[in-house]
Amino acid sequence: MQTEFRIFEVDAARVVEDQPVQVKLSDQAALAVYVIDGQYYAVDDICTHEFAFLSEGYCENGVIECPLHQARFDVRTGAALGPPASLPICTYRTEVCDGVVRIFVPTNACGYTRKTA
Repeated sequence: MQTEFRIFEVDAARVVEDQPVQVKLSDQAALAVYVIDGQYYAVDDICTHEFAFLSEGYCENGVIECPLHQARFDVRTGAALGPPASLPICTYRTEVCDGVVRIFVPTNACGYTRKTA
Protein backbone atom coordinates (compact mmCIF):
# COMPACT_ATOMS: atom_id res chain seq x y z
CA MET A 1 0.00 0.00 0.00
CA GLN A 2 1.37 3.38 -1.01
CA THR A 3 1.50 6.18 1.57
CA GLU A 4 -0.26 9.41 0.62
CA PHE A 5 1.42 12.68 1.51
CA ARG A 6 0.52 16.32 1.77
CA ILE A 7 3.46 18.48 0.80
CA PHE A 8 4.09 21.81 2.49
CA GLU A 9 6.70 24.31 1.32
CA VAL A 10 8.77 26.93 3.13
CA ASP A 11 11.29 29.35 1.67
CA ALA A 12 14.64 28.00 2.92
CA ALA A 13 15.94 31.54 3.48
CA ARG A 14 13.28 32.03 6.20
CA VAL A 15 14.70 29.19 8.31
CA VAL A 16 17.61 30.34 10.46
CA GLU A 17 19.65 28.25 12.89
CA ASP A 18 17.89 28.08 16.31
CA GLN A 19 14.91 30.07 14.93
CA PRO A 20 12.25 27.64 13.68
CA VAL A 21 9.56 28.56 11.19
CA GLN A 22 6.01 27.49 12.00
CA VAL A 23 3.74 26.04 9.31
CA LYS A 24 0.11 26.15 10.49
CA LEU A 25 -2.08 23.24 9.38
CA SER A 26 -5.10 24.34 11.42
CA ASP A 27 -5.85 26.08 14.74
CA GLN A 28 -4.85 22.88 16.57
CA ALA A 29 -2.02 21.54 14.39
CA ALA A 30 1.26 22.90 13.09
CA LEU A 31 4.70 21.87 11.92
CA ALA A 32 8.00 23.55 12.71
CA VAL A 33 10.96 23.64 10.34
CA TYR A 34 14.52 23.87 11.68
CA VAL A 35 17.96 24.06 10.11
CA ILE A 36 20.89 22.52 12.00
CA ASP A 37 24.35 22.49 10.45
CA GLY A 38 22.83 23.02 7.01
CA GLN A 39 20.32 20.16 7.32
CA TYR A 40 16.57 20.86 7.40
CA TYR A 41 14.24 19.09 9.82
CA ALA A 42 10.47 19.21 10.26
CA VAL A 43 8.56 18.10 13.34
CA ASP A 44 5.15 18.44 14.94
CA ASP A 45 5.08 21.86 16.55
CA ILE A 46 2.85 20.83 19.45
CA CYS A 47 4.28 19.52 22.70
CA THR A 48 3.28 15.94 23.52
CA HIS A 49 2.86 16.81 27.21
CA GLU A 50 0.35 19.68 26.95
CA PHE A 51 -0.81 21.98 24.16
CA ALA A 52 1.86 24.56 23.40
CA PHE A 53 3.65 25.52 20.18
CA LEU A 54 7.24 24.33 20.49
CA SER A 55 8.43 26.89 17.93
CA GLU A 56 7.65 29.57 20.53
CA GLY A 57 10.15 27.99 22.92
CA TYR A 58 13.91 28.25 23.29
CA CYS A 59 15.98 26.38 20.70
CA GLU A 60 19.71 25.64 20.83
CA ASN A 61 21.89 22.98 19.19
CA GLY A 62 18.92 21.10 17.79
CA VAL A 63 17.02 20.93 21.08
CA ILE A 64 13.71 22.76 21.44
CA GLU A 65 12.32 23.57 24.87
CA CYS A 66 8.57 23.86 25.34
CA PRO A 67 7.60 27.37 26.49
CA LEU A 68 4.90 26.00 28.80
CA HIS A 69 6.59 23.43 31.08
CA GLN A 70 10.14 23.22 29.64
CA ALA A 71 9.90 19.71 28.18
CA ARG A 72 12.77 19.26 25.71
CA PHE A 73 12.90 17.49 22.35
CA ASP A 74 15.62 16.66 19.83
CA VAL A 75 14.36 18.09 16.53
CA ARG A 76 16.57 15.67 14.54
CA THR A 77 14.94 12.54 15.99
CA GLY A 78 11.82 13.79 17.79
CA ALA A 79 12.99 12.15 21.02
CA ALA A 80 11.70 13.53 24.31
CA LEU A 81 14.80 14.53 26.30
CA GLY A 82 13.29 15.53 29.60
CA PRO A 83 10.16 15.67 31.70
CA PRO A 84 7.39 16.39 31.84
CA ALA A 85 7.14 15.00 28.28
CA SER A 86 7.76 11.30 27.81
CA LEU A 87 6.41 10.84 24.27
CA PRO A 88 8.40 11.90 21.21
CA ILE A 89 7.20 14.40 18.62
CA CYS A 90 6.71 13.18 15.06
CA THR A 91 9.37 13.96 12.48
CA TYR A 92 8.84 14.39 8.74
CA ARG A 93 10.98 13.93 5.65
CA THR A 94 12.29 17.11 4.06
CA GLU A 95 13.87 17.92 0.71
CA VAL A 96 15.42 21.18 -0.45
CA CYS A 97 15.15 22.17 -4.09
CA ASP A 98 15.73 25.60 -5.63
CA GLY A 99 15.71 27.33 -2.24
CA VAL A 100 12.46 25.72 -1.08
CA VAL A 101 12.12 23.24 1.80
CA ARG A 102 9.49 20.65 0.97
CA ILE A 103 7.94 18.80 3.94
CA PHE A 104 6.30 15.44 3.28
CA VAL A 105 3.51 14.78 5.78
CA PRO A 106 1.65 11.46 5.54
CA THR A 107 -2.10 12.09 5.61
CA ASN A 108 -2.30 9.86 8.72
CA ALA A 109 0.60 11.62 10.49
CA CYS A 110 0.70 12.71 14.12
CA GLY A 111 0.18 16.47 13.82
CA TYR A 112 -2.01 16.21 10.75
CA THR A 113 -4.64 14.14 12.53
CA ARG A 114 -3.94 15.00 16.16
CA LYS A 115 -7.01 15.71 18.25
CA THR A 116 -6.67 17.89 21.34
CA ALA A 117 -9.03 18.10 24.28
